[in-house]
Amino acid sequence: MVKQSISTLESSTVDLIAAGRSDNPANVRRLEKILSNDDWEYLFPDRHPDYSYRRFLQAVGKFPAICGDYADGRDADKICKSTLATMFAHFTQETGGHNPHSDVEEWRQGLVFLREAGCTEDGPGCGYDSACDPNTWQGKTWPCGKDGGKWKKYFGRGAKQLSYNYNYGPFSDAMFGEVSKLLQNPDLVASTWLNLASATWFYAYPQPPKPSMLHVIDGTWTPNAEDKKNKLEPGFGATIMIINGGIECGHGYEKPQATNRQE
Repeated sequence: MVKQSISTLESSTVDLIAAGRSDNPANVRRLEKILSNDDWEYLFPDRHPDYSYRRFLQAVGKFPAICGDYADGRDADKICKSTLATMFAHFTQETGGHNPHSDVEEWRQGLVFLREAGCTEDGPGCGYDSACDPNTWQGKTWPCGKDGGKWKKYFGRGAKQLSYNYNYGPFSDAMFGEVSKLLQNPDLVASTWLNLASATWFYAYPQPPKPSMLHVIDGTWTPNAEDKKNKLEPGFGATIMIINGGIECGHGYEKPQATNRQE
């Protein structure tokens, strides 16, 4: 079940995906039927231009289970719509302009930031290199690249604002079959269609011991006794727990970030 949900399309095939192409994968054709380019323009009017509609089609196409078919009678179109609503809510929290004075409603201010605000390749800070030490298991498993004797920078990039080597490495492995590609070239997560694929990857992959957001939204996941004890139930709230539960959940009141995602 998990293997099927995280299976990926060859990147050479993903490169061919384009709006309106008759040979697009089935899940992409479903997505196009539900979300048009005009819809994309309306929902994300302030987005960075590198977050294109085509790149979103490619990011979904990479993971056939997202907006894919179900053989057990589940309504694939309905699940796809719920998937998009969930993703877009998280896009807006992670990368949104959050400008209450804008003429654009805040829920439509997503995908503004391609790279973490205030961070550049050659500027100060923003290293996110605390797990790069090769004497640690994280540093051994996901070896950080170097640039001029300093660690490469793994600050937030893309729609998920992927950060740290221990996220770039697994994402690289899922995309290319080896961890070093993105550890050596982290800005590919911003400058290519990976800027949106980082979000679809995170959506499709389980985050042990938490399930994948895909399995929460499509009904595959059912809470066990421990989940119920922690008041973790199927629905949008569980996806917040998966993304940022330690900060946004379990405090006895609604944190502003969680409220933003829901609104």
